[in-house]
Amino acid sequence: MSASNIDYKKNEAKEKKVIFFGNSITQSWSDYTDFFSENGYLNKGISGQTTDQMLVRFKKDVVDEKADCVVILAGINDLAENNGPITLDQIFENIKSMVKIANDNNIKVILSSILPAYEFLWNPGIYPSDDIIFLNKNLKDFSKSGNATYVDYHTSMRDKRNGLKDDYTYWREDFNGYDGVHPNKKGYMKMERIISKTLKRTL
Repeated sequence: MSASNIDYKKNEAKEKKVIFFGNSITQSWSDYTDFFSENGYLNKGISGQTTDQMLVRFKKDVVDEKADCVVILAGINDLAENNGPITLDQIFENIKSMVKIANDNNIKVILSSILPAYEFLWNPGIYPSDDIIFLNKNLKDFSKSGNATYVDYHTSMRDKRNGLKDDYTYWREDFNGYDGVHPNKKGYMKMERIISKTLKRTL
């Protein structure tokens, strides 16, 4: 799967500059659809990153870019322990810190639910579905303060195990199973329908 986000050409923002800030789920989005180029949205996803790493680059990739609105999608790699164990509270605090930086710079924030996931093929033995639901509830409740607008991908993309529906992800021959974390084209198109409604209300 290609995911060459770091070298993407810069799209011209049309009226309001919207930056999608995240990890591989954001990064790979541009490999599947023309959602970003057609709308002038900027893709600032970097594969594998945890909320600690995202917080470090938030000023450079969002504030210094003079965004009008940022769509934050973060947390799944923390739960996968990409950089070692981290508490749910630490994940939540990192995301809240990003929101505060945006608020302090008059940047509107859309806070995305973490996508459903039942397990991680690359780090077996971790089952994050309950933690995802817990964090999403916290993100939703936090957004009620008016600091951010919450967007819910999770509810309509989850299966009976609270994992990502097979329809919305892709088969991996290397693991002989569905990826279960990263969307396929159908998954991204579903996300586009959801986020587009929220962007219309927010901008």
